[in-house]
Amino acid sequence: MSGPVRHLVLVLGDQLDEASSAFDGFDPAQDLVWMAEVAEESTHVWSAQQRTALFLSAMRHFAQQLQARGWPPRYRPLDAADNRGSLAEELAVAITELQPQALVLTAPGDWRVLQALRAVARTQGVPLNLRDDRHFFSTVRDFAAHAHGRKQLRMEFWYREMRRRHGVLMEGDQPAGGQWNFDADNRAAFGKSGPPPLPKPTRFAPDAITQAVMALVRERFASHPGQLDDFGWPVTRPQALSALDDFVRERLPHFGQWQDALWEGEVWLFHSHIAAALNLKLLNPREVVAAAEAAWRNGHAPLPAVEGFIRQILGWREYVRGIYWTQMPAYIEGNALDAQAALPAFFWTGDTDMACLRDALKQTLRHGYAHHIQRLMVTGLYTLLLGVKPQAVHAWYLAVYVDAVEWVELPNTLGMSQFADGGVMASKPYAASGAYLKRMGNHCQGCRFDPAQSTGAQACPYTTLYWDFLLRHQPLLARNPRMTMALKHLDRLDATKREAITLAATAHRRSVGAT
Repeated sequence: MSGPVRHLVLVLGDQLDEASSAFDGFDPAQDLVWMAEVAEESTHVWSAQQRTALFLSAMRHFAQQLQARGWPPRYRPLDAADNRGSLAEELAVAITELQPQALVLTAPGDWRVLQALRAVARTQGVPLNLRDDRHFFSTVRDFAAHAHGRKQLRMEFWYREMRRRHGVLMEGDQPAGGQWNFDADNRAAFGKSGPPPLPKPTRFAPDAITQAVMALVRERFASHPGQLDDFGWPVTRPQALSALDDFVRERLPHFGQWQDALWEGEVWLFHSHIAAALNLKLLNPREVVAAAEAAWRNGHAPLPAVEGFIRQILGWREYVRGIYWTQMPAYIEGNALDAQAALPAFFWTGDTDMACLRDALKQTLRHGYAHHIQRLMVTGLYTLLLGVKPQAVHAWYLAVYVDAVEWVELPNTLGMSQFADGGVMASKPYAASGAYLKRMGNHCQGCRFDPAQSTGAQACPYTTLYWDFLLRHQPLLARNPRMTMALKHLDRLDATKREAITLAATAHRRSVGAT
């Protein structure tokens, strides 16, 4: 464009969608797209190399897509000699140079980013036109209306409301199969024989753009955790659609039955691996849900598997976004259990004797990925029981997972996993002993710890810390009816056993540098 800029359309790294509301009414003769890679987005938390590389590669591919459409963006690469290093500073420079009449932005997924961009617009005296994010099935206003007047928020009720509103898995006004939730059918372990033959994960060889990004990340963020040797995430919409198609065809039929199962050395199992593509907006949740429902209706996948998967998209994903935007900014400071321990240093290396935790951490650092049970009931469970400060846990999850954007990561970590919100997200803490991990996988077979023991040299730290967690928080947990059975078991421990557990838990915290 040669004339004055009417709208400077801001596109963030997790808004890579040509159908975004930011492009409504876009006129290339008057409007200009602005994108910027900045170091701050990889340093405000210690972002792992896979995560940074994914965002930068996807952004560069999207910029190329806009260029091909005839909408060449004003693009600021990370390695530009005069790159200021933050979105706010880069935007201020662009406004000074281009003098746009207004800024246009689809609502970001990060409170911090929104406040920074608003501040720049205010300081520069330029109107900021903030538009709804149509990517989601619902708006934040929808969720706020749902939450209004309720003493407790529970995902199940929101999920049912969304099913009815959008006609998903419905037979008339009733849920398909006669029930809303098939969770009870979706908790199987693999058993001693292990998983059945597993389909290969859908991975994409890095093209020239991605290879250039990987070289840049290795140079610029060499001290950051993780590595890039196995990078294979979808970075374009066609790749994302291919990943979705492969999941529905190859893994969805078995997803439900084994979605909670663990198996040592098996990274991918029957999970979808499309969360990153969804959160970058390379996929739309409507097409994901439609593809899964079609698989059930055409007889390709059983209803429990499809319902369990759709619940994650239409239920949890929409729910956590509503929680985030209606509870922020106070939400991020939550610490209902007054957890103050430090995050153990081995979370950045995976060097621990606990087999299940080592497997999850090593996999996370290598691939930027772990499935939801590894996140909730291996890494998250350990930090919950250890009593790690929830803000440190949040920063780690946001840093290491390629699909992590704060709107989805924070409520799942601080609320669901760490119970730091006091029950806004979840009805009880997700606390369990080593017995759960033994039941759901095979890690205990080769581990030097025994999940049946809570004290002694072979005591499983999960079991020790579980009983210590109940002892430390008994008065608070006693007010929660869902913890009644666990506390009844606690009542059977005599004073000698209780003291031994407390001493063992204290010794473990000291040994991992958590105190």
